[in-house]
Amino acid sequence: MKQLHRRDLFGWSKFDEARNLDFHSVLWLRDGGNVLIDPLPLSDHDHSHLQRLGGVHFIVITNSDHCRDAEHISNVTGALIYGPAAEEDCFPITCKYWLEDNEEIVPGLVAYQLNGSKTPGELALLLDHNTLITGDLIRCHVAGELCLLPDVKLTDRNEAIQSVKRIANLPGIKAVLPGDGWPLFTHGGEALHRLARSL
Repeated sequence: MKQLHRRDLFGWSKFDEARNLDFHSVLWLRDGGNVLIDPLPLSDHDHSHLQRLGGVHFIVITNSDHCRDAEHISNVTGALIYGPAAEEDCFPITCKYWLEDNEEIVPGLVAYQLNGSKTPGELALLLDHNTLITGDLIRCHVAGELCLLPDVKLTDRNEAIQSVKRIANLPGIKAVLPGDGWPLFTHGGEALHRLARSL
């Protein structure tokens, strides 16, 4: 795993040839139990690294298309899985907790519900008021510039736009770590505002 813009954040990725972009997962190190977000399969190296960093206690999945290797990692580690409440009736794996809008998952990590994406109630996660971690709706196909999930995959474009504008108005965001595409370690708030104005 690679250290990100904070000493307590690590990530690992997989290049998707069909989309010509990287898929990402995030590990947050914290007292009280580490958190994995949208975890891809771990290589042997990354699994060993995870153990050295204290393992994992919580797994947060932003949407049902990002279950990835969460169930297997949970079975191996005993980590509790959290998913979006709007998908509770149709989620493909078992979750221990279902997250509502504006719900604090653990101290310092808040879930926000995004509407209009390809799955109901997709989550965006805000860490310490300054690092936004997104699933599918907010992406970065070109380094430094955020974009929206393509229209053909949206269930409601107007709702998606309102969701993006709501997130862009959250104060203090500096970094944006999309599940798909390039991370923005600085000036993430400005990129969110540019995206919101463009819609």
